[in-house]
Amino acid sequence: MATLPSGTIISVATAFAAAKTVSDISNAAEAVVSCTAHGYSVDDIVQIYSGWGRLNRRAVRVKSVLTDSFVAESIDTTNTEFFPAGSGGGTVRKVTTFTQIPKYLNPSQSGGDPKNVTVRFMDEDTDLNLNDGFNAVIESFEIDSDQFGSASYTAMRTLTDVQSDTVLKKTLKSGAMIFTPCTLALNENPKMSNGAILTNVVSINGNGRITRYAA
Repeated sequence: MATLPSGTIISVATAFAAAKTVSDISNAAEAVVSCTAHGYSVDDIVQIYSGWGRLNRRAVRVKSVLTDSFVAESIDTTNTEFFPAGSGGGTVRKVTTFTQIPKYLNPSQSGGDPKNVTVRFMDEDTDLNLNDGFNAVIESFEIDSDQFGSASYTAMRTLTDVQSDTVLKKTLKSGAMIFTPCTLALNENPKMSNGAILTNVVSINGNGRITRYAA
């Protein structure tokens, strides 16, 4: 069944637990993350900082746990060309608080598209288009300016000031979730338009690949 965007809830990670050391990540259809005494639970959302560029900064859901490891749901690291064995270690941190951003409007998205490099070898007469990664995800939306002083407004202002990594969460009406690692910038100068409410523009600058989970 098709999904409509109306009713989508937007939240932003505003608090993280202390980062823990990741000693290794396995090459598997669903990667096993080795992290001593992590203390995580099933369905926790964690952000991984990894030596593997294709995994670095991604937000993942914990699928199952053992005392010193957990499974990163739907994170396929079987390709050792992309994920060289033994070099995926780094750190991981748990999102402890997502703060909902209410009364948003006019969302827009761009980026996430594959980038191509056109090559033509001198002994051939046909160009080749080679994939060269993906464009960064860029999103924006507006919020009711009367949210000034609210918990969500204050959180976005703090994230704007420090420009630290965070995670944007979209919860669809079906319960499915989309996580975007990003930084956030709130324009505190209200936008004025005749016949419209005062709004503030919020910009989302993606800095890693999104992760999507079914309900």
